[in-house]
Amino acid sequence: MSAVGIGLIGAGVISDTYLENLGAFPDTEVLIVGDIDTERAAAQAAKHCVPASGTGDDVLAHPGVDLVINLTIPAVHVEVSRAAIAAGKHVWTEKPLGLDLEGAAELLREADAAGLRVGSAPDTLLGPGFQAARRVIESGRIGRPLFAQTAFQTQGPDLWHPNPGFLFAKGAGPLLDMGPYYFSALVSVFGPVATVAAVGSKAREERVIHTGPNAGATFPVEVPSTMQVIAAFEGGGQSQSLLSFDSALERHGVVEIHGTEGTIVIPDPNQFAGRIAVVAPLGVLRDGMKTEQEWVEIPHADLTVGRGMGALDMVRALAAGRPHVASGELGYHVLDTLLSAERSAATGTTVTVESTVAPIPLLPDDFDPFAATL
Repeated sequence: MSAVGIGLIGAGVISDTYLENLGAFPDTEVLIVGDIDTERAAAQAAKHCVPASGTGDDVLAHPGVDLVINLTIPAVHVEVSRAAIAAGKHVWTEKPLGLDLEGAAELLREADAAGLRVGSAPDTLLGPGFQAARRVIESGRIGRPLFAQTAFQTQGPDLWHPNPGFLFAKGAGPLLDMGPYYFSALVSVFGPVATVAAVGSKAREERVIHTGPNAGATFPVEVPSTMQVIAAFEGGGQSQSLLSFDSALERHGVVEIHGTEGTIVIPDPNQFAGRIAVVAPLGVLRDGMKTEQEWVEIPHADLTVGRGMGALDMVRALAAGRPHVASGELGYHVLDTLLSAERSAATGTTVTVESTVAPIPLLPDDFDPFAATL
């Protein structure tokens, strides 16, 4: 074998990091960039030394493309991914896998029938930070994981994004925009979610664009801009998660896993590396004893990696005949969990998550994105 041919559909802002990384991995070769705006596709192809560009259909028709990277808007994720499967290509899609369970399930069924694979972001789970944290947990350092606390809170993307309306529309909000990172991490540690209970709120019905050519314009807030979710996992664990675009206090990437023998702080699930630290229980306190707890920092590899790791793992997993980490099944279960939380907040009831997912594998110990293995 040799480097696997990649075609990318969707030449927006996030395509830069994918094209940069996939072009640096010896096991992948980007052959064509496609977009509904063919001039934008051509510009990205030229910027990243990709030999061809055109429409999405041109990507699907390219004979050298084995894997399609779907970076389109969430509303058409399933449509584009199904077209890739129909064209005989494996597909990696940005999160979420889709916006409705029926369409996402049909995508996975079609891929399975065709003997093709689907991968779904986030692939931050493949970064050296989260992988190292998983290994610490699985070594028994904190005992049996019992519960988790996570938090993502910000004033909102309207503070900096020149066109933020879609982030407050159906299919987004903090739940579906940021939730995939946090719940993919939680499912990787605790296993499948069994039930969720959630509440949601809006700080206001309209928001203002603060930057760019449309500064001063208003747009509607269609979904809750703050969500709080309690999840119960099939294995008995629990979690509570705050996801907010309404907070004056900025806090990103808070993930704490509490176990029977200690607590671990793991990296921001929207990043590929970060702090890992463990604290042990105090034990029995006696008169005059200090109550300060020592956090033990856990070092880990500092490889420069980024988005595109999931696609790289897919092509290597195909060659090795092993499961890939950020699978379509994981993406589907996380989508099911988030949509269940959305229903819970709307109805005031606890909702059962109907899907499940197999244990999420770790990367091989010797996984090096910059080594040629094919």
